Amino acid sequence: GKGGIGKSTIVANLGVIYSGDGLRVLHIGCDPKCDSCRLLTDGKRIPTILEKELYPAETVNDDLIYMTRHGVACLESGGPPPGVGCGGRGIARTLEVIEKRGWLTSGDYDMALFDVLGDVVCGGFAMP
Repeated sequence: GKGGIGKSTIVANLGVIYSGDGLRVLHIGCDPKCDSCRLLTDGKRIPTILEKELYPAETVNDDLIYMTRHGVACLESGGPPPGVGCGGRGIARTLEVIEKRGWLTSGDYDMALFDVLGDVVCGGFAMP
């Protein structure tokens, strides 16, 4: 959908509702602006997958996933600065990390909510 119409707000609220119902929710922010999870973290910006990859030290799951006071686990994909590269790179890499670590197949979460930006300017967000 179009930017600014409330996609992130709806996804965040759904996550809180489902978590309140006892479901284990993983909220995945897929916008290069890295602001999707801020609605759940009281405005705190959390490190992104791409930022963590810049550091040579081994990253563990807890370093990538931030648990909110609402019981929603948050993860931000990240992306290049505006006008530099494809924003789809962050989400593509995030999907690789999610698959490699088995976060969606391990049974740790009952559902994953993907908050994807609305302005697609490259094919990276349209990948199957």
